[in-house]
Amino acid sequence: MGEQQTRPLAIRLATADDAPLLHAGLMMIARHLGEEGQVKSTPDDLRRHGFGTEPAFTVLIAESGGEFAGMSLFFQSFSTWRGEKGAYIQDIVVDERFRGAGIGVALLRHTAAHVRAGGGTYLRLSVDAKNVSAQHFYERMGLARSEQERIHAAYGEAFDSLAGLHESGV
Repeated sequence: MGEQQTRPLAIRLATADDAPLLHAGLMMIARHLGEEGQVKSTPDDLRRHGFGTEPAFTVLIAESGGEFAGMSLFFQSFSTWRGEKGAYIQDIVVDERFRGAGIGVALLRHTAAHVRAGGGTYLRLSVDAKNVSAQHFYERMGLARSEQERIHAAYGEAFDSLAGLHESGV
């Protein structure tokens, strides 16, 4: 870790050419959680949806000494109650080789600055219930845990049913 701290840190916007690197970052998260088999996305999916005329997300990449050190993948959101733009961080990861060198802090701060530069006033994210170290990190960084909210989701057949694919057209 000492060597990593002396190497220069750069944080930059990802490009379409970074799609394999972004996917590798997602796999780091999955491995950390023991859920590698749950990742269905491919680098092509990331390239197709993240870059082009209507990108679904933005990614900041941290590099230390020219090596991938971590990333923050986020997208714009809007709070109807606050009447303000913000962002939802979908994935943030620091390569194990660079943990403890302040890269997570730098990624979170750069993400907030990027969002603020675009007129945003807040960040939101969710954390896997098993990822206690990440929960503590976010709390130390000032992200309050919401006791009032729970995430609900519809995927696969549940989503198809909700979207009316299994109905008679009503």
